[in-house]
Amino acid sequence: MIFPDNIGTHLSIDETSLSNGELYTILTNKAAKGKKGALIAMIKGTKAEDVIESLRTISLRARRKVKEITLDMAGSMGQIAKQCFPKATRVIDRFHVQKLALDALQEIRIKHRWDAIDEETNDRNNA
Repeated sequence: MIFPDNIGTHLSIDETSLSNGELYTILTNKAAKGKKGALIAMIKGTKAEDVIESLRTISLRARRKVKEITLDMAGSMGQIAKQCFPKATRVIDRFHVQKLALDALQEIRIKHRWDAIDEETNDRNNA
C-alpha cells in the first residue's frame, strides 16, 4: 500500500514484524507525527530490490523533494534511501546511535572489570 500524497520533506523508514514473523517496510512522513497522513508506504518484506521497485511508483519529482530520511543501520535501508530519495540526507536514528554507544561503553566496562580481577588475583598470589 502506497499513499504518495502523504510524502513530505522529512521521512522515516524502518522494518517491523506485524504477525507470525512477517516483515514489512514502513515509510512515514515525520511531519504528521504518527497521525493522519503519516503513512506513505507499507510494503511486505524488507528486500531492498522489492522495496525500491514499490517506492519508485511514487513520482521522481515527489521523491526528489525529500530533504532528510531517518533510518537504521541496515545496509538494505541505506540502499533504499539512496536509490529512492537521491537528494535526501540519510540520518541514523537515535535509538541505534545510543545502542552503539552503550555497547561500546559496556565493552570498556567489562574489560576494566576483568583487568581489576586479574590485578586482584596477582596481588593475592604475590602476597
